[in-house]
Amino acid sequence: MDDPALPVSLRSVVPTSNGTAVFLACAEKTFVIYVDPSVGHTLNMALNGEHKERPLTHDLIGEIFQGFGISLERVVINHVDSGVFFARLILRMANEIGTKLVEVDSRPSDALVLAVQQKRPVFVTQGVLERVEDMTEILEKILKPNS
Repeated sequence: MDDPALPVSLRSVVPTSNGTAVFLACAEKTFVIYVDPSVGHTLNMALNGEHKERPLTHDLIGEIFQGFGISLERVVINHVDSGVFFARLILRMANEIGTKLVEVDSRPSDALVLAVQQKRPVFVTQGVLERVEDMTEILEKILKPNS
């Protein structure tokens, strides 16, 4: 990846009439990624540390990573096209042979759930930041308690 990446924090997960809005922020701006309601619910569960009765797909992926000695290093949201975002999982596998870093394509929604579950950082490329609308004021209005 040649495009510089900046760290972002997950600011809020807000249900909407068409799905779930996930607000991500860095020093420059806040932007939103829309995800399916089920993924939004799973993301909220991960943020709140809620345990599920039975493992969900993201839990299974985490268990597979653990079983093979793979760790999620970071998530990078690296592209946006017509409102559709793309992400990469940066994975590290270390064993007696050595250490290997692998990049895997991912939906940002899945990548965000894995990053929250495993307490790993999320980054966004400068190119993506330049193409997204700043939603800082809208998020502030949403989070502001009614007077």
